[in-house]
Amino acid sequence: MVVTVYDVAQATGLSIASVSRALNGRPGVSAATSERIVKIAADMGYQPNEVARSLVAKATQTIALLVPDITNPFFPELVKGVQSVADEGDQLLLLLDAPSDPHRLADRLAALRRKQVDGVIVVASELDSADDDLFHGIPGVFLDRAGSGSAPSVSVDQEQAAYLATRHLISRGHRRIAHVLGPENLAVSALRRRGWERACHEAGLPADDDLVFHGDFLEEGGFHAAEQILDARDGITAVFAANDLSAIGVLACCAARGVSVPEDLSVIGLDGIELARFTAPALTTVAQPIRELGERACALLLDVISGAPAGDVVLPVRLIDGASVQAHSGDGGGSPTNGGQR
Repeated sequence: MVVTVYDVAQATGLSIASVSRALNGRPGVSAATSERIVKIAADMGYQPNEVARSLVAKATQTIALLVPDITNPFFPELVKGVQSVADEGDQLLLLLDAPSDPHRLADRLAALRRKQVDGVIVVASELDSADDDLFHGIPGVFLDRAGSGSAPSVSVDQEQAAYLATRHLISRGHRRIAHVLGPENLAVSALRRRGWERACHEAGLPADDDLVFHGDFLEEGGFHAAEQILDARDGITAVFAANDLSAIGVLACCAARGVSVPEDLSVIGLDGIELARFTAPALTTVAQPIRELGERACALLLDVISGAPAGDVVLPVRLIDGASVQAHSGDGGGSPTNGGQR
């Protein structure tokens, strides 16, 4: 049986108004009376009605996190970071799929407003970064993408991360470096391509369209891109894949074709997912601080909800030197010019 405020009032012989004030910590009841009410309520097994409490406080202690693809191993670590800070703040976290279509996403955010969530974190998606009306008044934070000015963001410098990955290959003697793109409609893909191009141009190396191969941020896209790279017979000695899953697809294709990594082809990714440690060979990657991104995004959202000043946060990346990159002598050896056929 559910114990109500009415039941507690009956047990204490006091008015419902007095019991409600005591149970909600509001003035109007003496300390001794309040203590007696709270004890009797606890003995009776009373549980506060959070919905009713939220209507009074205009807060639900609930935040939402929208991610584009929960099956991608990048995102569970991100969710853990958000969840840890939400737990500390006594916030209930709702995890939802973020539709790629802006209109469907707008509908989802409208539904969250009707549910009176206190705030929303939106992870990088196919939205135009210039959408200034995305949150429509609900406290919000962008995660893993630069903000548009309408809401603060937590991210890394995606262009710089790609630049560092490409510079690592260049420092190891590679002079013809292919790039496996992410989805072309994502701003993050364009930024990572720009970092690859900048590093190549600074070193006087080609960054032409014939070195760019289309991927989808998934293993299968990386695999198909690698098939084209290996079939190109174009002197390519290294690949920068736009994310780790794409790089893992490249590794799988090389294994299927009999191309040795890194002896025949060096491969580097970007993200730093845990899975990259367990590939064969272990993937060299530029790692984002995935869990910290989630933690900082949730902390930033709680600041926004409370009305505290909040600005964009950009976190550093770091190179994790696995075993998928080795030095290239520049003598033409090691290039999979035979399409991997031995």
